[in-house]
Amino acid sequence: MYKALLRPILFLFDPERVHHWSFSVIRLLHWLGLGPLLKRCFTLSDPRLEREVFGIKFPNPVGLAAGFDKDALLYNQLANFGFGFVEIGTLTPKAQPGNPKKRLFRLKADQAIINRMGFNNQGVFEAAEQLKKEHRVLVGGNIGKNKITPNEQAAKDYMICFEALFPCVDYFVVNVSSPNTPGLRELQDRKPLTELLQMMKRENAREAFTTGLAQKPILLKIAPDLSEAQLLDIIQIVAETRIDGVIATNTTIGRENLKSDLLLTEQMGGLSGRPLRRRATEVIRFLHEKSGGAFPIIGVGGIHSPEDALEKLEAGASLVQLYTGFIYEGPGLVRRINRAILEKDGFN
Repeated sequence: MYKALLRPILFLFDPERVHHWSFSVIRLLHWLGLGPLLKRCFTLSDPRLEREVFGIKFPNPVGLAAGFDKDALLYNQLANFGFGFVEIGTLTPKAQPGNPKKRLFRLKADQAIINRMGFNNQGVFEAAEQLKKEHRVLVGGNIGKNKITPNEQAAKDYMICFEALFPCVDYFVVNVSSPNTPGLRELQDRKPLTELLQMMKRENAREAFTTGLAQKPILLKIAPDLSEAQLLDIIQIVAETRIDGVIATNTTIGRENLKSDLLLTEQMGGLSGRPLRRRATEVIRFLHEKSGGAFPIIGVGGIHSPEDALEKLEAGASLVQLYTGFIYEGPGLVRRINRAILEKDGFN
């Protein structure tokens, strides 16, 4: 029904406006008391789907990637669409509007999206207030730096976000790989990245001691555009800093083999969706094989079908995340992926 009826209508309108409409509709449905019905329709609950990864037990391995619920407004409601976890953000210390509109583009012929949102969010402290509500889903906190913060002072921004969210989230994601904040990807270079992650590890221990809570897993989200030498550096950095895992991958600045109109494909920003599938899987497989499976990987990029999700799990991912596939395929995709995982494991 979604692809046949709803999607053609929604795709007539500006994608950022549709995103805000969707949030309003989800709120309305839950205000009307339809949350339990949505959960019955879209959630597949089965203990055989559970996965324990970096010390957390996930009810199923399919999550919602960062960027959809930036400000932690609907994480509990989104769980009713079957997700095993929801990642909020990317959050920055200060609220910022992001890049000028129009900044979100559908490439329908490629089943893809280009975005140059630029970490638009209401600030980490607003999100922390939202997260004081009871959690009915595991929540990851994706954190970054403000656009106006120079790279030399970026670590301070990450520390502010980490401290604010520490009591509120189940794991952290260090985002140094978005192409939409000028200079951000330079933080993926070995020296600044190692220093940043070491600082975060120290902050993790300090927050745990101060609050009496357990330390939180720290993951690194990387770009798909890294070379093999850079990916080998990532493996070494993970080993040296002893962080808990990697999310592979963020959006790409590549534009190879696209079918859509040049007016769309030449837009600046990060490309997500089906064209990213193969490269994201290659990165996952490379990291998994070259590291000897030394750390967990969350696979994201171009998952539009159960087969796409299984491909990433077979390449070495422990968990997967959706974003663009969720928009193109609809909420039923989550349940179909979980069903396929059960069938692959020999459970009918």
